[in-house]
Amino acid sequence: MRLRNGTVATVLVFITFLSLSWYTAWQNGKEKLIAYQREFHALKERLRIAEHRTLQRSSELNAILEQFRRAVAETNGSKAALNNFSDETLKLLKELTSRKSLQVPNIYYHLPHLLKNEGSLQPSVQIGLGRTGDLDYVHSVVASLEKEFSTEISSGLVEIISPPATYYPDLTNLKETFGDSKERVRWRTKQNLDYCFLMMYAQKKGIYYIQLEDDIVVKQNYFSTIKNFALQLSSEDWMILEFSQLGFIGKMFQSPDITLIVEFIFMFYKEKPIDWLLDHILWVKVCNPEKDAKHCDRQKSNLRIRFRPSLFQHVGLHSSLAGKIQKLTDKDFLKPLLHKIHVNPLAEVSTSLKVYQGHTLEKTYMGEDFFWAVTPVAGDYILFKFDKPVNVERYFFHSGNPEHPGDILLNTTVEVLPFKNEDLVLSKETKDKRLEDGYFRIGKFESGIAEGAVDPSLNPISSFRLSVIQNSAVWAILNEIHIKKVTT
Repeated sequence: MRLRNGTVATVLVFITFLSLSWYTAWQNGKEKLIAYQREFHALKERLRIAEHRTLQRSSELNAILEQFRRAVAETNGSKAALNNFSDETLKLLKELTSRKSLQVPNIYYHLPHLLKNEGSLQPSVQIGLGRTGDLDYVHSVVASLEKEFSTEISSGLVEIISPPATYYPDLTNLKETFGDSKERVRWRTKQNLDYCFLMMYAQKKGIYYIQLEDDIVVKQNYFSTIKNFALQLSSEDWMILEFSQLGFIGKMFQSPDITLIVEFIFMFYKEKPIDWLLDHILWVKVCNPEKDAKHCDRQKSNLRIRFRPSLFQHVGLHSSLAGKIQKLTDKDFLKPLLHKIHVNPLAEVSTSLKVYQGHTLEKTYMGEDFFWAVTPVAGDYILFKFDKPVNVERYFFHSGNPEHPGDILLNTTVEVLPFKNEDLVLSKETKDKRLEDGYFRIGKFESGIAEGAVDPSLNPISSFRLSVIQNSAVWAILNEIHIKKVTT
């Protein structure tokens, strides 16, 4: 009997050891997978930056070619001038200037006055690691910053730059638009040019660019929050991440996108403020003139992703425009986060539920708010109809929130409609989940949460549906929606 007990004990210990070993191996495998995913996204970003730099070099070479052409044109065939060049140089000039390739507009097309001064695109003040500049210009500001941030400047973390006066065109005869005064039009036009100069200077110094002002306060751990949010979206094709709803504050871009943004602003820098121009860029990229505004907003929401609550609050009272009092504050700065943000596939959303106080389903799906509805009854539904069929890996729906934890979805199922409903190769278990209207019931809400994987044989998916199968005694809040696409 002792032998048997001892054997049982030995087996139990061995099984426990195996379980721990398997769990450890599984954990290590999971960590390696996460590490590989991060390396893959980092590699993808480096390739994107390399492609962008290749395009930059191409643009620079075209500019040099244009200078060669001008040099030859200025000689007017003068033999005296051409005698100064060697035979090899003459041969190269002839070859280069004989090419008839089309030339695209560049910064000199939009700002031709820059050609008058070679230093127009060089900062007149440039303070940082190993650099000095002309401290007569904006001397008091520079001196104050050097005193306040001497360690950061010495380490190269902080740099101070100022555009030269020759960078700016004549701003005295600008057209007054949108009811703005002459002074305000001049102020906003110069501001657009200032932003462009800063973005061009900073583009090569990092992977991301975020615009901040000197009269803001920030939330604790804002830097790690921004970094983690960007990494979370590394597989998404976003263009702007917003960490504040005010103007241009807290807008973050990927460095390769800055070229497009700057070029667009240069085209219209005299016409509108920069925050309006940013919205126009998105409109041009994804909006269909034949569709309505709601469709356009859906398309833009995948390029312009808002983080809530805001990480930056504007506290300055006096604007750089003389006499202007700036009382704008970000109302989202102190709000508790009652919903979670995810980037979901583009979809048209609808529901039979009665919406309460403007907490719409559209806002929830785009990560802007939570959805709140009056008491659901049997037959009610929430529908997410994708613009294009999507290969879905997993889904997650969370109902209720910290302020109203009891307002959850009960007796509600999760259903999907495959794009190819006829020629599906399915297991018997999956076939049994088919409903009369072609949907497949793949899950249900338990304790206010529905989550699970989508059978790959059902992909691609045309739509998701949440169906209420029994009357509820409580209202319903949906504060998190995550339909995760299969990553390739």
